[in-house]
Amino acid sequence: MAGADVKRVVEAVWRIEAARLIAGLARMTHDVGLAEELAQDALVAALEQWPESGVPDNPGAWLMAISKRRAIDHFRRRERFDRKVEELGRDLETEHTPDFDAAVEDIGDDMLRLVFTACHPVLSMEARVALTLKVLGGLSTEEIARAYLVSDSTVAQRIVRAKRTLAEKHVPFEVPSGAELPAGWPPCSK
Repeated sequence: MAGADVKRVVEAVWRIEAARLIAGLARMTHDVGLAEELAQDALVAALEQWPESGVPDNPGAWLMAISKRRAIDHFRRRERFDRKVEELGRDLETEHTPDFDAAVEDIGDDMLRLVFTACHPVLSMEARVALTLKVLGGLSTEEIARAYLVSDSTVAQRIVRAKRTLAEKHVPFEVPSGAELPAGWPPCSK
């Protein structure tokens, strides 16, 4: 397959699999921003490897496997860093490495969890819409900006701030149950 053909295949697979990939990674990492970075790393790996090795039979599973490996590497690097800092005498709180085996058993509906996370009430309505269109809708920053008649940088900042807010507020990546639903849920329906 020619390089241009592989690029078109990768783009098509990305459009189909990106939201599902980000949702699964966000469940494992509890960080939408990190999940998006890991998914994009897998996309780059596909663009580098598929022209030579060919497109795998199940490209979505291939992207998820690469992303999971990158997530594990990320957490291992972070764990090593924490140990080194501890050795230097700093009393920093270490982070727990997610149990990926347990995460695989808990299949659940990651897309629904991602919807609840992207539409969390700690975010402004503009941030909810921009983040949802980006991670669930697969739209580019430019496409979202064009639709709302604002600059690309405005939309990009909304998305970055939304991800940062979700991480800082430790928003859980879960579907709230009936009693846990705050007044006004679902928040994206306002």
